[in-house]
Amino acid sequence: MATMGPFILIGVALLVGAWLWLDPTPPRHVVLATGPEGSAYAQFGKRYAAELRRYGIEVQLQPTNGSRENLRMLHDTKKSIDFGFVQGGSGEAAAQLDQKEGETPLVSLGSLFYEPVWIFYKGKPLKQFAQVKGWRVNVGPRGSGAPGLTTRLLAANLMERDDIVRSNLEDTPAVQALFAGELDAMVLVSAPESQMVQMLLQTPGVKLFEFMQAEAYARRYPFISPVVLPRGVVDLARDVPPREEPLIATTTSLVTREGTHPALVQLFVQAGARIHSDAGWIARAGQFPNAERTEFPLAAEAARYYRNGPPFLQRYLPFWLSNVIDRMWVALFSIVAVLIPLSRIVPPLYRLRVRSKVFRWYRHLRRIEERSEEKGAPAKELLEELDKLEARAARVAVPLAYAEELYALRQHIDLVRARLSPR
Repeated sequence: MATMGPFILIGVALLVGAWLWLDPTPPRHVVLATGPEGSAYAQFGKRYAAELRRYGIEVQLQPTNGSRENLRMLHDTKKSIDFGFVQGGSGEAAAQLDQKEGETPLVSLGSLFYEPVWIFYKGKPLKQFAQVKGWRVNVGPRGSGAPGLTTRLLAANLMERDDIVRSNLEDTPAVQALFAGELDAMVLVSAPESQMVQMLLQTPGVKLFEFMQAEAYARRYPFISPVVLPRGVVDLARDVPPREEPLIATTTSLVTREGTHPALVQLFVQAGARIHSDAGWIARAGQFPNAERTEFPLAAEAARYYRNGPPFLQRYLPFWLSNVIDRMWVALFSIVAVLIPLSRIVPPLYRLRVRSKVFRWYRHLRRIEERSEEKGAPAKELLEELDKLEARAARVAVPLAYAEELYALRQHIDLVRARLSPR
């Protein structure tokens, strides 16, 4: 232990330093910005919380008005928000925030699901979007992505913001106003899993605008995809909808700050694969999540997952153990590379320490021999010192491999005693 102790301490110190530097264990508490209560964002947030609870991580759900507010909170470092759902088309708003505030850059964990643009209305059928001119239209609450997306649809049809009577009601008041005849139409940008969307699709007298020019919108705006709501997907028994409905949709991404712990990113990406990979009303099985149509740089851990799947060790070991090994293996190899050259001096150092237990008594033996050569030296006293020296040497413990040096010492003591005895 005396020989190996310093090297053990060096190894432990290097391990502790690597642990503190790499920080392999993720935080146990994170905050996920979702959306309004009852929205698809809120429902998906609950599923993420349940998935990460399996790994001992508590996910606090933060209700918001939607995508734009999520972006503002993620950019504001004073807000304790770690992840947030962000609607496609919000990248320009993020760029403006970056330029204006210079806050922490954001990264994406990939695209999770489609959010179609639902325009529900009552009255005569709409053939083209431009026919809403002069209508009373609810474009969604401020802080969501719907108002900005509606403005782009107006611009694509050569219309101004003032060409419609805009309102920014929450979804529930907007539905009530639509039923009461206080609104002509309302815009929802939400996944089909939204309870509000499912209810409106099955409400008699409420029509859904068909985007017959869906492909043209997709060519104009890269964050828009043409999608189709299949016939009967809402209610097969009642054949709702009675025909295929062409729609346009954005893709929603899960966004986080650039410095978020890599293990958390890996867990959220894996949770997203379990939550969003099933077939839905619009997406096919296995279509999501993916690394396409992301308006933010893809996080390194997310790119690793889409390229190779889950980490190899995590397929066979518990998450906490596989994560520590995965984060620390480079440091472990580096430490081993440092300690191997140092360990080459351990055998000679050990040999020196063992032999020094024997060799240090030769100094006393030599002093006795030198005194014996002096005139008038007290032989009896010197013999007593030899006896004491021999008794001490007998108590020296050395490994069997070094017993030869110990017996040599005792022979040399007998040799000096033989020279002193005649006196």
